[in-house]
Amino acid sequence: MTSGGIAGFPPFADWGPIGQSFGAGLVSWSGTALGASLVFFTARVHQGFLDVVLGFAGGVMLAASFWSLLHPAIELSADYGPWRWLPASVGILVGIVFLHITDQLLPRLQLAAPAKDAKGLPSHWRRTTLLILAITLHNIPEGLALGVVFGAIGDGASPVGLVAAVGLMAGIAFHNLPEGMAVALPLRREGLSPLRSFLYAQLSAAVEPLAAVVGAAAALMAKAVLPYAMGFAASAMLYVVVREVIPETQGSGHPVAATMGIMLGFTLMMALSVSLG
Repeated sequence: MTSGGIAGFPPFADWGPIGQSFGAGLVSWSGTALGASLVFFTARVHQGFLDVVLGFAGGVMLAASFWSLLHPAIELSADYGPWRWLPASVGILVGIVFLHITDQLLPRLQLAAPAKDAKGLPSHWRRTTLLILAITLHNIPEGLALGVVFGAIGDGASPVGLVAAVGLMAGIAFHNLPEGMAVALPLRREGLSPLRSFLYAQLSAAVEPLAAVVGAAAALMAKAVLPYAMGFAASAMLYVVVREVIPETQGSGHPVAATMGIMLGFTLMMALSVSLG
């Protein structure tokens, strides 16, 4: 056994960028599964608690998008001199356009909304399908962000250290906890069995390991565009928080508590990123 490994497996630091990205995606997926498992014990959770936890997770993602993605992207662009902000900015703008087009084309639904309020092109899909699609689309940029960060580390180009990247992984996994609850519990209340509610909810995060591998492969193959890719990944995370997480937490009657959760999550992730990075 390699030192630091478990049961014959090498330690995480020796997995390589693709393996690390896939492993990070599995951990973030497990956050959704863990949150969804609450459906085996109850069909309802206090909305205020859900808003605080989801807000906290949104704050974590906001901080991670800067300290784990945008700041390293700017540092990687030192050759641009006073224009070193440009690659990250281009990545952000491309991400905004891409996600806006996706929003307009694909039907999606906020967690507490009826099916008739689905956004995007008109659809006759059931509310359960729309819910799962909404969270699945939500999880793709998170997986891409993980892959880009671990791919950059494997290339030796990123100023982000492995510990900080693991912090990003933990932050996204924690963010997925309330998402798993927020999908599984409404499905249970709509009449699905606990097992089906759990399976559908955790399936929404199954794209994260695959998206993480795609992000890592792109980062490894195209070192020159890495700052742009990191800007794109940061843009995707910011878009998710501003477009989905914040409105979800502010519209359920607990805006102050949710805001405190956002601020606390942001502060904690900032402290971890600076101290461990």
